[in-house]
Amino acid sequence: MSAKGKSSPSLDMTPMVDLAFLLVTFFMLTTKFTPEDPVLVDMPSSVAEIKIPETDILMITVSGSGDIFFNLEGKYQKQALLKKIGEKYGIDFTEAELDGFSKLSGVGVPIGNLQEYLALDDQVQKQTKQPGVPCDSSRNELSDWIMYSRITNPKVRIAIKADRQTSYPVIRQVIKTLQDQNISRFNLVTDLEQSTS
Repeated sequence: MSAKGKSSPSLDMTPMVDLAFLLVTFFMLTTKFTPEDPVLVDMPSSVAEIKIPETDILMITVSGSGDIFFNLEGKYQKQALLKKIGEKYGIDFTEAELDGFSKLSGVGVPIGNLQEYLALDDQVQKQTKQPGVPCDSSRNELSDWIMYSRITNPKVRIAIKADRQTSYPVIRQVIKTLQDQNISRFNLVTDLEQSTS
């Protein structure tokens, strides 16, 4: 009688590897990266747990020094918006400028300086301090950005993200700009306050 050797069980890992690659591919294709903010903002905290929507957002960011930045989501919406702004101000934006504008995570320059800003290299743009969108009573370009954004995307929802050091008159002027266009519903973006219990 001959002794049969025991063979160790084999496990085919091919289906597991295929599944892993499918999952990695799925997450790579569906992940949406958060765009870099044009300015760092230390937001005030609150206990509100309502999240702002993830789509159709018009974000108005106000820095601690009172500079105002504007951002609308969506490449084609941004391009359509810039065309409308160009028509209003008599500026003919090129296709390259429209494409460059659609890639910005926010704009904080007066409309008259926008072509000059868009002509800068990406790295130079990041290092350039933007003076902010004018929002005073004599020259309220923020009002035009908001109005044409709502024409471009009627479903747009407005959110204001301000630094905790921002002076109240600047925030009041932004809210007055919204009220002048009969906008009474908007979100104030805050950090979630940590519970002490």
